[in-house]
Amino acid sequence: MKKLKIKTGDTVRIIAGDHKGTEGKVMTVNREKNKAIVEGANMVSKHQKPSAQNPQGGIVKKESPINISNLSLIDAKSGKTTRVGYEVRDGKKVRFSKKSNEVI
Repeated sequence: MKKLKIKTGDTVRIIAGDHKGTEGKVMTVNREKNKAIVEGANMVSKHQKPSAQNPQGGIVKKESPINISNLSLIDAKSGKTTRVGYEVRDGKKVRFSKKSNEVI
């Protein structure tokens, strides 16, 4: 299984698709399907029957998974998208931003 460079809690920008340019925080990552759910992005409408939790029912908006290849990490220092690298610093393996060379 390939190592994913996007993790839960990262701030990312969508770089391809209908929602290109949208930024948000990664809520969950599914490694098997190579997809992630980004907060406030890739919203879909779901028709829901009335239930005990939602007695009104109706149309509900929710986030849909998006492929990891369509996401790019945002560098906290510059605010621009960056690639992610791994290296050993002080005996620990860390992720770092390739643009600013800062530990993520």
